[in-house]
Amino acid sequence: MRSNVLRTAQCGLRYLSRRPLSHGPKVAHQIYRGFAATPVTREERQWSTPLAKQLAEAINITGPIPLASYMRMCLTGDIGGYYTGAIEAGRDQFGRKGDFITSPEISQIFGELIGVWFVAEWMSQGRPKQGVELIEVGPGRGTLMDDMLRTIRNFKDMASSIDTIYMVEASVELRTAQKNLLCGKDAVMTESEIGWHSTSKYNGLPIVWTDSIKAIPQDSSKTPFIVAHEFFDALPIHAFQLVDLPPTQKPTTPESNNKTSSSDSAAAPNRQWREMVVSPTPKGTTHADLGTPQAERHDPVPEFQLTLSPSVTRHAQYLPESSPRYRALKSIPSALIEVCPDSSIYASDFATRIGGSSTSPKPRPSGAALILDYGPTDTIPANSLRGIRQHRRVSPFAAPGLVDLSADVDFGAIVEAATIASPGVECHGPVEQAYFLEAMGVQQRAEMLSRKLGAGPNADEKKKEIERSWKRLVDRGPSGMGKIYKVLAILPENEGRRRPVGFGGDVSP
Repeated sequence: MRSNVLRTAQCGLRYLSRRPLSHGPKVAHQIYRGFAATPVTREERQWSTPLAKQLAEAINITGPIPLASYMRMCLTGDIGGYYTGAIEAGRDQFGRKGDFITSPEISQIFGELIGVWFVAEWMSQGRPKQGVELIEVGPGRGTLMDDMLRTIRNFKDMASSIDTIYMVEASVELRTAQKNLLCGKDAVMTESEIGWHSTSKYNGLPIVWTDSIKAIPQDSSKTPFIVAHEFFDALPIHAFQLVDLPPTQKPTTPESNNKTSSSDSAAAPNRQWREMVVSPTPKGTTHADLGTPQAERHDPVPEFQLTLSPSVTRHAQYLPESSPRYRALKSIPSALIEVCPDSSIYASDFATRIGGSSTSPKPRPSGAALILDYGPTDTIPANSLRGIRQHRRVSPFAAPGLVDLSADVDFGAIVEAATIASPGVECHGPVEQAYFLEAMGVQQRAEMLSRKLGAGPNADEKKKEIERSWKRLVDRGPSGMGKIYKVLAILPENEGRRRPVGFGGDVSP
């Protein structure tokens, strides 16, 4: 068991299933408290979950672990992971009885408009007759893809152009739920070297499930339409704080990765990034010790905590130096940043499928990626890690494996990674979800659905629910979904001559 824990704690990139949030994200206030290094307790204690015990055993041997390792184990660990190793029998993370509700679960209109967006892109890119691929990363229960396929079916020429539907999903349970919805409970799922195969109930289209996007072949003749809805927020993040060093101590930066300019060095000659690491909370720690607000002290004291590494870690040497956006923050004392390497890997993958790359050129860029998630529009996230359980915010360091973890998405990093990976793409947005959905006709679609219901008491109640649902999606209040959630598009490079639908543009024939 211990060797399995260590292998998981030290593993490289593992692709996560995505995850949504029922209401606007809320910043966890206490994550970065207690920066002093904390000794790891070795005495026997009772842990809330088997995964909590495994984490403690791993940390006892390896020392405090990066936040990204903690998130990866909590979300996709082999035993007790939130998505891949459910502890509670029959647990469903999604919906009113679960931990959160996704936009597709709130209203069918959401998925329908996403389907219409891809139809519009297909039309704008010359209506290819074949070679179209639909790819969704982290599909949840499959509700979004189901609504998209039902909508695309009405556009027969595009529907007939689709070769394959790919679903990137790490969870066995969720793959089964997606198959049951998209193909039928009696549909057969077969396995191959690529993944798992079945046939959609919509036009008999083939569906392939993979646990990694890298398993999906890249073919320059294909037109990939990729959707990532509340996926990036569940990717593991590394957190760093800038510290002032004593005058006699010089910052440590590997020469092979020393991208710091002379102006950077002049701005902060004696500052260095230190990584935030996770360790068990010492036994006997109280909420008062952690500085937990009074209103949040009804929950048990979290079993783990985030502290500042007393020395420079490998990640601290490389990640905060990997972008001029991060290096610019060295002029701000005690600055905090969150960096998500997995996010950049996915963005680069999307971009090269659409626009090709220097090593794998694509004669004619084609396809599109639509990313819908929450995070700041033009700043770097900091102190954003949160835990959600049963529709309320809880500590992200309590009950590992039973709490959903997420963090704000750095849209600037996605744009940077995509445009560096492929000269054949350009990005549009991010724009607020309210702006996007209203431009796509969310109100008009809701009115159309209401008219189809006719009259009567039952119809009146359904009409009210339709109105409540679509207005929730575009709510521009301080924590409203329409304001907090953003939409970003990656398209073939066209020198900005055409804006896509939903981003201020129209369909180009």
